[in-house]
Amino acid sequence: MVDYMDRSTKINLLKEGVVKKLCEVLDKSTDRGWRKLGEIVGKEKRLKVSSDDIEICSLKVLELEGSPSRMLLRLMGERGCTLGHLMDYLQTLANPDAVQCLKPSPLQIVIQPQSLALISGHNLRLSCHAVGKSPVQYQWFKGKEEVPNCMSPDLLISPVHVRDAGFYICRVNCGEMFEFSHWAQVDVLTVHTPYGQSFHSLESRMKLVMQPQPQQLNIGDNLQLECGAVGRPIPQYRWHKNGLPVPNATKRKLIILNVDQEHHARYRCEIVCGSEKMWTNEVDVVVVPRISVQVSGAMECSEGSNDFFLNSVPEQLHATDKVALLIGNLSYKNHPQLKAPMVDVYDLTNLLRQLDFKVVSLLDLTESEMRNAVDEFLLLLHKGVYGLLYYAGHGYENYGNSFMVPVDAPNPYRSANCLCVQSILKLMQEKETGLNVFLLDMCRKRNIHDDSTTNIVLRVTANIVFGYATCQDAEAFELSSSGFTNGVFVKFLKKRLLDDEKITVVLDKVAEDMGQFDATKGKQALEIRSSLSERRALTDSIMPSDSPDLAHAHSRQWAKAHELPESMSLLFDCGAQIKLGFAAEFSNVLVIYTHITKKPEDMSVCQAHVTDFSQDLDVDPKEMNRETPEETGTYFLSGSLPQHCLYTRLSSLQKLREELVFSVCLQGTFSAMEDDPVHWNKAINIGKPLIARLDLHRAMRRNSCLQTCLMPHSPSQSPCHSPRPDHFLHHHHGLHQAQDPNRLSPQPFYMDVYEHHQGAVNLGQCHSEPLHHSSGGLSSSPGRFSIPIEASDDINELQTAFINSLQL
Repeated sequence: MVDYMDRSTKINLLKEGVVKKLCEVLDKSTDRGWRKLGEIVGKEKRLKVSSDDIEICSLKVLELEGSPSRMLLRLMGERGCTLGHLMDYLQTLANPDAVQCLKPSPLQIVIQPQSLALISGHNLRLSCHAVGKSPVQYQWFKGKEEVPNCMSPDLLISPVHVRDAGFYICRVNCGEMFEFSHWAQVDVLTVHTPYGQSFHSLESRMKLVMQPQPQQLNIGDNLQLECGAVGRPIPQYRWHKNGLPVPNATKRKLIILNVDQEHHARYRCEIVCGSEKMWTNEVDVVVVPRISVQVSGAMECSEGSNDFFLNSVPEQLHATDKVALLIGNLSYKNHPQLKAPMVDVYDLTNLLRQLDFKVVSLLDLTESEMRNAVDEFLLLLHKGVYGLLYYAGHGYENYGNSFMVPVDAPNPYRSANCLCVQSILKLMQEKETGLNVFLLDMCRKRNIHDDSTTNIVLRVTANIVFGYATCQDAEAFELSSSGFTNGVFVKFLKKRLLDDEKITVVLDKVAEDMGQFDATKGKQALEIRSSLSERRALTDSIMPSDSPDLAHAHSRQWAKAHELPESMSLLFDCGAQIKLGFAAEFSNVLVIYTHITKKPEDMSVCQAHVTDFSQDLDVDPKEMNRETPEETGTYFLSGSLPQHCLYTRLSSLQKLREELVFSVCLQGTFSAMEDDPVHWNKAINIGKPLIARLDLHRAMRRNSCLQTCLMPHSPSQSPCHSPRPDHFLHHHHGLHQAQDPNRLSPQPFYMDVYEHHQGAVNLGQCHSEPLHHSSGGLSSSPGRFSIPIEASDDINELQTAFINSLQL
């Protein structure tokens, strides 16, 4: 993104600050604002801005912080508008304030200072460079205090000491204008071991310079473990105990006061510096009872008393494995689209991996793809495994049974078009799993188009936990934002998920946190249903079963869905060399990046791009060969991908039917023939990457999930009829309404948006779809959780006891 470039630059590359300032000017202007600009653009016919487009832009005033100007600029950018075109339009508009927004700033900081960690006694250098129309002056600050005699672009402290650690910032002046740089954190380590590296050898790469040391403590002592690394940017730390993350332990020093027997464990720290990652040594921390000596009749502790203490510690529960299936549906074909599921699935994926879960994360699945994904998930389960299913998207609940809506569901949909969560639970129970967790981030309104009742017979097991993002007969919301934000449920869940607590305790705390959120008070509240009798936690350690071959087979099955192609170096006949790399954003989303590593000396211009992808993937040209990951729709990997590359995003890999073959095209212009570019092509075959190996696109081949979902209106029992055209009325604002034959007035059919026009939060799409929510058109779900139980000698008593155990 840039502030100002040549006239051929596309306007969608303008920096956010420039766009925001321009939109403010155009939104506030009455006679020379965005509407007049749209009319000017429409008259030229170059960008095909119609009166309907103008009307769509005008509706943005109904949204909190909505901007008609931003919508217009977005439409123009998608249709190829360049900076030169926009400047011409603004000149015709005769709005000098708008034109001024696109002119280059007289003062720009081009090099920002970077945070770093280094060893005491080495040299510290922070750099900040700016350009302006007149001479530029610099002044460095540490915190709020000026650093004496530091008025140059480079801040140099030689040698640096521990007292110099802190936060630094630079103020740049150019005439009457000034700008502040980014903050830079400096961490200074005192290392007494004989490391002889110079500062320059540590400048570009992370170096571990301090290892934690093993300790033996008495109960009640304080534990302090310390490690350290140097590098740029500043390293980040994460302590682990017995292979699991220690909550809130993200500093160089791990300090635990008043240790107890539970702190007797093995510890190590994960250190990340940019794209680099390393681990410290794993050390033992031994905690023993404090030995007291018999004085004045006091009793001396013996080995027997120590054994009694150890035996009094509760037995540590464990899993034979941990498996999670995360599905986020957002790009619906016949229903309102969502944004939060993508962010929620990505965040939960990273958190669950820290808890040693084998995670499969999938976006935008059709009905058959969802059923096949569940089948693959079930293949990974066996006795004692912790199974977790998270779903974010549209959904509904009828008679206590929850239904997940695929992206290809018709409008209206019925149970035959959706997946029943309770049927999946039944199949999980057959695997004798140790813990079954369902986190359902969807609405639970009654679906009036689905009058079927399910008959799913569940076993009586004390290991079921349901975490519903909202209560019965209510919606679940995502926060409306111009960027990407979490839904309300995951916004609070991700803060608690790593806590070493019983899973129901974790969800209780999430419910309390959500209850304090003003934006959703009275609209969305977490509901927990559980039959859990033991202290099962997501942080429980993994102890493989007595069948290593079975565990290995399951691990191999999971690994199939996460195999990335190896990066490769391509050498062309002209002498140019290109690096081709791959990264996974989700289990069904692949990012390809290309970088020219070698260019012939006699070649003045050298460009490379990828093309000719399979039609199965339906690759958006706007997501191919872009200069930043964000331009392709890749918002979560930008910090870990190499820079100065061209990026291409391939989504929906589950639709790939054959091996993925594409072309890498090289275009070069030699100095001797400037006007005659030369092209080279190489065909690349990377097989079936990631989830494509599992062939989820096929017809529902196992039918195990489907068989438990069969019910009235399913394709095998009766046709699924769509409503007559006169069944729907169209509201002026685009809200559909359905006619109840028993009522004279139509009832609302969508509930798309809650808006707080005077507040700071706008609640966007709820995760539900064509659902009534009035007393006339919508009946509440039954108050009791409807789960049929297998027959026994005393079925009524058993069923009542089990249902009552699923407490709210």
